[in-house]
Amino acid sequence: MSPEPAVSDWFVSSYSGPRNNSCVEVRFTNQGTEVRDTKNRAAGTLAFGADRWSAFLRALRG
Repeated sequence: MSPEPAVSDWFVSSYSGPRNNSCVEVRFTNQGTEVRDTKNRAAGTLAFGADRWSAFLRALRG
């Protein structure tokens, strides 16, 4: 039996905008990063490998 992946607690992304009420939550795992909609957590998550998550953040920073 393989060990469970290490998972951080969910936190609200610093890129979420309080003015437009669009918040996403993020957590880190051994496999990468997961993202979900704060208002619709039951809808599931998007999972990104570490390399894709880094590329995404670089694109946001421009």
